[in-house]
Amino acid sequence: MASENSPLLAYRLLGDEGVAFSANGAGGPGGASARKLSTFLGVVVPTVLSMFSIVVFLRIGFVVGHAGLLQALAMLLVAYFILALTVLSVCAIATNGAVRGGGAYFMISRTLGPEVGGSIGLMFYLANVCGCAVSLLGLVEAVLDVFGADSARSSGLQVLPQGYGWNLLYGSLLLGLVGGVCTLGAGLYARASFLTFLLVSGSLASVLVSFVAVGPRSIPLTPRPGPNGSSLPPQVGHFTGFNSSTLKANLGAGYSKDYTTGAMMNFASVFAVLFNGCTGIMAGANMSGELKDPSRAIPLGTIVAVAYTFFIYTLLFFLSSFTCDRTLLQEDYGFFRAISLWPPLVLIGIYATSLSASMSSLIGASRILHALAQDDLFGVILAPAKVVSRTGNPWGAVLYSWGLVQLVLLAGKLNTLAAVVTVFYLVAYAAVDLSCLSLEWASAPNFRPTFSLFSWHTCLLGVASCLLMMFLISPGAAGGSLLLMGLLSALLTARGGPSSWGYVSQALLFHQVRKYLLRLDVRKDHVKFWRPQLLLLVGNPRGALPLLRLANQLKKGGLYVLGHVTLGDLDCLPSDPVQPQYGAWLSLVDRAQVKAFVDLTLSPSVRQGAQHLLRISGLGGMKPNTLVLGFYDDAAPQDHFLTDPAFSEAADGTQEGGSPALSTLFPPPRAPGSPRALSPQDYVATVADALKMNKNVVLARACGALPPERLSRGSGGTSQPHHVDVWPLNLLRPRGGPGYVDVCGLFLLQMATILGMVPAWHSARLRIFLCLGPREAPGAAEGRLRALLSQLRIRAEVQEVVWGEGAGSGEAGEEEEGDFVNGRRGDAEAEALAGSANALVRAQQGRSRGEGPGGPEGGDGEGGPATALTFLYLPRPPADPARYTRYLALLEILTRDLGPTLLIHGVTPVTCTDL
Repeated sequence: MASENSPLLAYRLLGDEGVAFSANGAGGPGGASARKLSTFLGVVVPTVLSMFSIVVFLRIGFVVGHAGLLQALAMLLVAYFILALTVLSVCAIATNGAVRGGGAYFMISRTLGPEVGGSIGLMFYLANVCGCAVSLLGLVEAVLDVFGADSARSSGLQVLPQGYGWNLLYGSLLLGLVGGVCTLGAGLYARASFLTFLLVSGSLASVLVSFVAVGPRSIPLTPRPGPNGSSLPPQVGHFTGFNSSTLKANLGAGYSKDYTTGAMMNFASVFAVLFNGCTGIMAGANMSGELKDPSRAIPLGTIVAVAYTFFIYTLLFFLSSFTCDRTLLQEDYGFFRAISLWPPLVLIGIYATSLSASMSSLIGASRILHALAQDDLFGVILAPAKVVSRTGNPWGAVLYSWGLVQLVLLAGKLNTLAAVVTVFYLVAYAAVDLSCLSLEWASAPNFRPTFSLFSWHTCLLGVASCLLMMFLISPGAAGGSLLLMGLLSALLTARGGPSSWGYVSQALLFHQVRKYLLRLDVRKDHVKFWRPQLLLLVGNPRGALPLLRLANQLKKGGLYVLGHVTLGDLDCLPSDPVQPQYGAWLSLVDRAQVKAFVDLTLSPSVRQGAQHLLRISGLGGMKPNTLVLGFYDDAAPQDHFLTDPAFSEAADGTQEGGSPALSTLFPPPRAPGSPRALSPQDYVATVADALKMNKNVVLARACGALPPERLSRGSGGTSQPHHVDVWPLNLLRPRGGPGYVDVCGLFLLQMATILGMVPAWHSARLRIFLCLGPREAPGAAEGRLRALLSQLRIRAEVQEVVWGEGAGSGEAGEEEEGDFVNGRRGDAEAEALAGSANALVRAQQGRSRGEGPGGPEGGDGEGGPATALTFLYLPRPPADPARYTRYLALLEILTRDLGPTLLIHGVTPVTCTDL
């Protein structure tokens, strides 16, 4: 069922009188009133002009002359095949929902997320800015080639002075004209583009007619400089009209030096020039914010434009190969003027295509920049680009882009930058293909575009083709663009971006995780690959932060679930109080930097809620096998939110970004003496329930006393050495012998070893205390234990201690297991035994600090490593629930003043000596 915040309600499906958006996704400034362009004016015209650019007039002879007709057609097919793959992806994304302003940036960012979308969007913006500058400088050079005072041509009005300053002035004037058109709005731009389209179409029509109407003629070529500065003999090119001999001579390749650069041409270099001129397929998509119906106009208009330009390019290739000899094609790239019925019309076409390409790049750049500014990904740097007119025209973004183009014009010659521009375009095309591929692979039910002529094969092939073309055109620019994209993505990740867009990565992860969870078969579990999977029950995280981080260290790559029980009965409540709490708990996980899931439940009692969580937490083969609880004692809980640097917050109770502080989302710690949500009886019963469910149990006491460096994520190798003490014998069952080899004892050893693998605990030394009976000879049991440790690959120091004298004068070894816990012996005797065990453990801790038997006063002052953490054997709770309170009291006496302590009872085998 859709939630009450569903975006579907914004479409006024039920006749609301609230603010509604049109179904075509109009949004942002101006709303639907700013959307006035049709498919033809808004998509077909700018895309055709961008894909033609100046190449259609000045590079046809270059491509056919060097590559020959067959290879030229092959290049054209490959180039358009790559572009068509991206067009299919654009059509699929554009017909899958409302498309707003920003074109390709909007499609990429709303699919791949703000980090990738923002970085590629900025690169696509810079590509449009530089593309505008390149088109303007190309137009200046084309004008000066005819009208420049230093022009080598003998014809024309050679009146315009030349030089760096003059060239910059001409470019700036043309940029002012282009910027003025774009500043006045998309409507004027559309009319100017349509006028340009008519001029270019008329010019191309005159060229096509000239191929048929003009008879054979010889065309003198401009003399080329020789190797020693002298001029080469003048050459003559021939226009033969339709001639089969000319076609036959032009079929094969004839690569030679390019007379404009002196470089030797090959297939890759010619293909790069051809492809550079065709990379304008996003010109229509960039106008998405001004289209009446972008979901229909973008796919239809782009496909029509691609088909039309492909037909014109193919026709010109054939006509040039039939009528012009190779000398004319290779030595005069502007031969269209020489064979035209009216040469000035060709000049008009050249100037018009350059002017339209610059206008298309500038207005496309401004729309991308405005979308970036609206999303606030780069902060105040792009704030001026948010300014719009009353009609919704982002003139602030236009002026911002105009200024950047002016800066690029200062660089003068941009031949080397042209390859970088094309590579940036290809990065954006690859990202669009990747977006569509991700949506298709995620198999999300809401991805159902009305355009269906695509598949994941076409998307994957499009990504691979774009990447291949990037490195073919310029390996250095390709590598640099990918590096820049990575740096920008890292910057945006560190800065943080909107989380409400929907990340396709989450859908992909869900799809893959579900698939692998189904393959994770619990029937194939083996003890060799056992790892702890923890369920930590937390009442109030304010007092449990140290335990929360310690449990994170103990998980060893296993499942870690934070569980919380909210008391209540859903039958008596208007709504579920648990669901709104998830956000606060997930924020807690992020701030504490632990790798944990969150599972909350509603129950009349904590014990029943714990049973729910033990049964239903996890999924498939990933379910908790160990329950972790804080110790139940009378100590006043501390508020670690006040002392932990990770939870420092502003004085007004907000976090960065204005979200509520965590301290306002969780109640203050329980005051001393106030009633608890869990009784001692239910606490022990929860432990018993977990053991009945075959779950291991860990009770943690005094974890707040752990040094902060022991709970950090970094290495603790530079801190002072500490001991980790392990007592793998039930100290409340005073019997020596081989008790350390039972399942629970081995579980203690495994957990202590796992903790030692954590970088923060690398400097801690593991000590295992072997308890001997009063009549047991020392050495034998230690040898057996050392052999076992060797088999288990556990490095530890073994120490023997005598235990059992104070519990029955040597007859304690004959007591049955649980006599002291289950009350078969008197309470006083049981408490004395627990006290003796506590004194034994504290005595060993004192010796590690260099203290004598008398405690701190009797030490020898050596100050050895202190005990950082103690692992103790947790006896099973008594069978009689009436003795639960006495059992808890014995545990309190056993662990009193020991510092950080883990009481552990393991019920599953966890170690293996086999490979």
